[in-house]
Amino acid sequence: MWNALCRQLPDAAAIIHGQRLTGDDKDVEIDFLIVWPGAGIAVVEVKGGRVEVVDGAWFTSGAQGKRNRLPTSPLEQAMIAKHTLVDYLRPRLSRLPGPISHLAVLPYTELPGDWDQPDAPRRQLVDSTEIGSLASKIATQLRFDFDPERHDLTAGHEFVLKNLRRTNQAVENLKLRASEISDRADALSREQAKLIRILRHQNRAEISGGAGSGKTYLALLKARALTQEGKKVALMCYSRGLGRFLQLFTAQWPEVDRPAFAGLFHDLPISWGAPTGSDDDSEYWEQRLPTMLKELADERPRKSLFDAIVIDEGQDFSLLWWEAVQSCLRNQLADTLYVFTDERQRIFDRHGASPITMNPIQLDENLRNSSQIVAGIADLALEPPIARNGPGDEIEWIDVGLEDAVAEADGQVEALMDAGWNAGQVALLTTGSRHPEQKNIVESEEIAAYWDQFFAEEDVFYGHVLGFKGLERPAVVLSLNGFRDPQRAVDMLYVGMSRATTKLIVVGDLTIFDVIYDN
Repeated sequence: MWNALCRQLPDAAAIIHGQRLTGDDKDVEIDFLIVWPGAGIAVVEVKGGRVEVVDGAWFTSGAQGKRNRLPTSPLEQAMIAKHTLVDYLRPRLSRLPGPISHLAVLPYTELPGDWDQPDAPRRQLVDSTEIGSLASKIATQLRFDFDPERHDLTAGHEFVLKNLRRTNQAVENLKLRASEISDRADALSREQAKLIRILRHQNRAEISGGAGSGKTYLALLKARALTQEGKKVALMCYSRGLGRFLQLFTAQWPEVDRPAFAGLFHDLPISWGAPTGSDDDSEYWEQRLPTMLKELADERPRKSLFDAIVIDEGQDFSLLWWEAVQSCLRNQLADTLYVFTDERQRIFDRHGASPITMNPIQLDENLRNSSQIVAGIADLALEPPIARNGPGDEIEWIDVGLEDAVAEADGQVEALMDAGWNAGQVALLTTGSRHPEQKNIVESEEIAAYWDQFFAEEDVFYGHVLGFKGLERPAVVLSLNGFRDPQRAVDMLYVGMSRATTKLIVVGDLTIFDVIYDN
């Protein structure tokens, strides 16, 4: 297949083998993804062995003659992968670059001349007699699916490849981090992991801890443990970046260990049929969508709801949201609910307490940040953290006026690069208006591509403290370019400073710390 495609396709076409995509509710792998400028994109499923259909069921058999039933037809498998690809590309591209078609190739099967399967049109199947004209078959199907009202053959296919490369790199990076979860639990989080085991018979618990205390890792461990018990689990949060992290991270686990849902609280009602809303419609996100989630949950069969829900950064949830969360449990009073919180990170103007009556269980140790950074945030924390990680660089404090905070922060990023830091290790976070580079990326490449860029670790990340909760980078330049809500300045400083694991540079009017410490 690979050799045939390389021989027959033009040089401008890109051939990707084994492209993985993580969607909101599934993880797929595309055998061959053809990105063909001027023609479109083809998703190709390859099924080896001899393939046949008996009474509507699909079977494949190998050299030993053993026949195995396929759970779905190869063409349906390709169609599911295609829809996942479309769902992935749509928020990242202003317009789809030509048609996206799906085909199945059966290189060791010769289909009968009277082939007539309702779920598998002959034009979308390539058998052993057509491998020599494979590119022609793909081109014919792309022309068949072309719609001039929806498709733009002149659109830049390079943006498709750029986004796919980002996702591939993000998946690889998260795969490495997923492999570290047990090591990290054993090395630094033994007591916390032990706590999860001790609480295994406790259906409801709120676990509170400061930044760097390992709450997100414990939430992941708990979600996996509950899934392994046979429960249908939802793992959710509020922040988009953290939600994407939960999706990508759990996608690296064996399928039997993955929660039924992982990601944003707001994505759950949309996956159940709620209409999407505008990003700038706060009433939709704060009120209408959570209300719709409760209504949708009340209408669904109880068996389709969850046995357990795990929530990270639970301090972000309002009272209305908690009501919606409880509605998603099969048994609203008895089913499992675990909430991980940090009151100092309550940086949104939103109030609500988790519906858990037992006192919160406190995590006192900081496992993530260097000892210097832990010391730097100690006076901002509600309870002084205990540093468990090793030393890093000393915090750098750059005192400049408000109007110069972003430009000076840019200069500090350049200095880090000159000092040998890799671009993917550095983040520049603002406390007031967004950095111009963040605005540019979000407006030109959409929000989904923006977050995949972060996890791909391919460049300096430009973000805002409000959207970076639960995430980290080794080196962070924090630009104090104002505060939308001065009453939450302490919380935002605490969050922003604690995002760095090793190197922290704070740029801005440092007199704000004098005011904070005096109070």
